[in-house]
Amino acid sequence: MVSTSFSAVAAATSDERFARMRAETALFMRDHVLSIVSHDLRSPLNAIHSWAYVLERKLDPNDAAAQRALAGIRSGVDQQVKLLEEAVDSTRAETKALPLTRAPFAMRQALDRSLDDVRRALADARGVTIKLDSQLDAEQCDGDRERLSQAIWVMLAFAVEASAPGSSVALASSVESGSWRVDVAYTTSFAALSDAELPHAFDAFSRKQAMLAREAGRIAWVLALPQRVASAHGGMFEQGDTLDGQPSTLSLRVPLVAV
Repeated sequence: MVSTSFSAVAAATSDERFARMRAETALFMRDHVLSIVSHDLRSPLNAIHSWAYVLERKLDPNDAAAQRALAGIRSGVDQQVKLLEEAVDSTRAETKALPLTRAPFAMRQALDRSLDDVRRALADARGVTIKLDSQLDAEQCDGDRERLSQAIWVMLAFAVEASAPGSSVALASSVESGSWRVDVAYTTSFAALSDAELPHAFDAFSRKQAMLAREAGRIAWVLALPQRVASAHGGMFEQGDTLDGQPSTLSLRVPLVAV
């Protein structure tokens, strides 16, 4: 009876962490998309604003209709900029300046926790094996353990979701040139990402977007959390190409000490 109760508590705790991680992932993805929207809309709005000044010098100041049209263009640009500032930029403030709770922690423990959580919540149910390759033991990193564990969780969960049932994901971690490096390697399966019958950690929209061609340097939206966490630590996050049937790698590197 005692062992059964312990198992039930452990399962409930794991379910709670799984639900929390799904919510955290969705929050960072939302703010990442808003950031892209803000950036990509400002460029054409700035161009429209500049051309409005060019038109002003060309148009007859006595042409009332042309002046009304010009005023309408400027008013529209101003309204769009105000909307970006009030609705978009303010909404993403929660993750734009990500606060960190820094303290020394054992990297291997954080690694093992994320690995165990993803195995229990997703990998076992999908028949995906996660293989760990790491010589880390008691080495420590001065950073936000919870945020870095979340970043690894998202990397592993995405790799599992993008892998065909029965395949394997490779998790490698090491200390390299004063940085903690974590690499997750897998072979992409679009069928696995889109199969509604398989267990999933991420919603259908984010999985569909992850299969689209990406502009150079941009990541899949669902990976916004590890990118933001790496950046807040003064590190880097990279996503390899996502091509159906081809191997890919997710890489996170953060300094061992604050920079």
